[in-house]
Amino acid sequence: MYLPRPLISHLYTNLVRSHHPLSPPVLLLVALEPDSLCACRILTSLLKRDYIPHKIQPVSGYADLSKAGEELVRPMKTTEGGGGGVVICLGVGALVDLGAILGLEDEDSPESMCGVEVWVLDARRPWNLSNVFGGQPTESPLGEVDVNTRHRHPGVDKGCIQKSYKSGKGGVIVFDDGDIMSELDAERHAYYELVEMPEIEENDSDEEDDEEEDSQDTSSSRKRKSWSDRENEDDESDGNEDEERPRQRRRSNSGSSIASTPRSKTPSSSQPTSPMSKEQPGGPPPAKQLRKRLRKLRHRHELVLEEYRNLGTSYSEPVSTLAYSLAADLGREDNDILWLAIIGTTSLELSGHTSTGLGTSTTTPALPHEHHKSWRSTRSSQTYALLRDEVRRLNPPPADQSPSISPGAGATSSPSDTSIRLSPDPRFLLLRHWSLYDSMLHSPYLASRLHVWNESGIKRLHKLLAKMGVSLSQCKQTYTHMDMDLKKTLRERLLKYAAVYGLNDLIPSGSGRATYEQEGWGFIRSWGWKAQLSAVDVGVILAAILDVGPSQVSGTTGASATYNGSSQAIAATEEVLDRSEALLPRFFAAYDALAPNHPNHLLASIPAAQHLLRSILRAGSSLLVKHQIRHLRAFRMGVVKDGPDLALFANSPGALVKLALWVGEAVAVNEREKKGPDSATPLVLAALDEARGTYMVVGTGGGIGSGEDLEARKEKAERKAKKEADRAQKRKIRDEKKAARAAQRELNGDDSDLEDDTESESEADSDSSSDEEDEAELAKKRKRGYGHNRFGIAFQEVVEETNARVKIDSFDHCIVEVKKEDLGGFLEGLSLKAVVGR
Repeated sequence: MYLPRPLISHLYTNLVRSHHPLSPPVLLLVALEPDSLCACRILTSLLKRDYIPHKIQPVSGYADLSKAGEELVRPMKTTEGGGGGVVICLGVGALVDLGAILGLEDEDSPESMCGVEVWVLDARRPWNLSNVFGGQPTESPLGEVDVNTRHRHPGVDKGCIQKSYKSGKGGVIVFDDGDIMSELDAERHAYYELVEMPEIEENDSDEEDDEEEDSQDTSSSRKRKSWSDRENEDDESDGNEDEERPRQRRRSNSGSSIASTPRSKTPSSSQPTSPMSKEQPGGPPPAKQLRKRLRKLRHRHELVLEEYRNLGTSYSEPVSTLAYSLAADLGREDNDILWLAIIGTTSLELSGHTSTGLGTSTTTPALPHEHHKSWRSTRSSQTYALLRDEVRRLNPPPADQSPSISPGAGATSSPSDTSIRLSPDPRFLLLRHWSLYDSMLHSPYLASRLHVWNESGIKRLHKLLAKMGVSLSQCKQTYTHMDMDLKKTLRERLLKYAAVYGLNDLIPSGSGRATYEQEGWGFIRSWGWKAQLSAVDVGVILAAILDVGPSQVSGTTGASATYNGSSQAIAATEEVLDRSEALLPRFFAAYDALAPNHPNHLLASIPAAQHLLRSILRAGSSLLVKHQIRHLRAFRMGVVKDGPDLALFANSPGALVKLALWVGEAVAVNEREKKGPDSATPLVLAALDEARGTYMVVGTGGGIGSGEDLEARKEKAERKAKKEADRAQKRKIRDEKKAARAAQRELNGDDSDLEDDTESESEADSDSSSDEEDEAELAKKRKRGYGHNRFGIAFQEVVEETNARVKIDSFDHCIVEVKKEDLGGFLEGLSLKAVVGR
């Protein structure tokens, strides 16, 4: 089922009304990522205000999710003696059937979902349609139940929850951010057409009917098998288990190998068509013809669902802003909750969560379709605009002050100032908590465009600083000790010289005097005279706590904090603990760092963030300088096998993703400088974990329009060059003929222009053909799913074809673990797959 955006507070209001002292605590299953963490903080603040007990359980992957279902959700089931309850999944479960993986589908009980209600808030796409249109407590989609019970469930209209819906019976409910209502009409129709479609016998295939038409004897001698017949052959036909038992959708999350990701056995959309609608003149059609029509109709609906599942991964609205919408609908919004939503939204770009899946933020110019623009130019742009409006509403500036904060204004107006302001900060990381030089050096945006991984790139950086009038000794000082005049004029100096080095997006333009001029401005919050942090800085620090671990503090203030968490220490710690267990202290350290009135935890973890950024720069520079990024057929490939930071990337998927984004952006910018804006390619990056004997592998997209492999791109370039040469040759011949005809007419005194008209028509036809080809190319780019990251699908296809030992446990299916011995064969099979949607 799904909850429409206008009714976002409906379930929470029902929870508050029905809660009593004996009610079980609300269970929050939270992914280990800043966006979900911020949403968790928002929801817990609401639950505390309403005196509703709750429990937080971090989950790092599907193994943890299954474990939580067995240990925490199972005791809540009414069939196990529990009283039901509410489970809230934040950043968890959008891609899989939660009813199956949490163990809510009890085969022995007529009461499906067992009284447990699961709320799903997740930005990952595509949805598992079992959760969106199924998950109802009275029946299970595509299961062997009476389909008429669907219409008896009050308050639900084909999966859509209405105002009359009453909680308490359980079920899986996803919170719609607007995509389901606006984009999944076709999938919704096809889903329910398949659910309500009568069963077809196992051997009723099109090939069989063709054989029957050719030979009635062969047809009559063949014995058909029904669904019940097949049940007796389960032990003999394990290979067809998915077809024989459609309700068996549980995902395997065992240790050494993980099979294909559960694909929702759900329907999608198409025009309503009845198999009985076409009757023959002499009466109803024969049963064989009806079965054939039914199969075609079923195939049509299944194709709609299959196309949706194969779109590739993408990301929609942040979970934190969805939680903020809930608070706003309840009238509970304030500065603390708004700040959490801002941090969660800002962290998406740092984590590479874009509208086309996990990938770099550098994309080609936006295409004229909402699915194919960059994250910032579509929903992100709208989200940031709404957040800016909320900042202005909740933080009105004093009458004698500007509505913005200058990036050089290091002090707040009073020790009690906790306001949020807009600030046109440059795209540097930890600027206020590092030196200007280090902040610029470790900025992925600046590094990719100045090529700071080699000596010439460092010289470019020094030359930029020299043109700005900043000495090296001055810019290497801590930012708080820099000259005040330099801080105040830093923005103007950057604006003056950034375009010379191709850094057009380094700093947002606009004076801030009007609302429309503040597009692209960041957010900054003050804690009196204690600290001043930007949302980007907080996002970087939170990611470092989750990826590296909290720093070791030798003192009480952020200034005295020292980081002792080297890669070797991290590896030694995680050799003792299981990886998921080692991540639990990190989660709660990050949770504590988001305390609204105490920034000390954030300040103490700044050294950890600096350590992570240095490690990324070292490892990325080493890969590029040593030319270790190789070209495979459909993507580029790099492997981290040694170095002081190997253990960090091998044990932390988040750190490896950030390294892949850094390298991918550098490669993409370099390719665009050489070959044009449509030349970026996807990247696969692996890190060796010698202790486990595995490689951590991540696949990132290369931006919009980069799904073609190298061979296809080369052929396309050759065709384009040949076409241009042919046009030039035809134009030359046409001009020569035209000149010859003109000379002949002068000699003959003939004014006829018939031949000229013929040539003009031919030229027009040629131009029309070219326009048709351009339109076909544009239509391809407008296609739904174009540019989406398909590494998760490609990984599973390779596993099925090569039997490589691969573990797919991350909620982002483009992150896997591969056995050391199987990496070569795995990459060879992957090179033949389409890894970005076309």
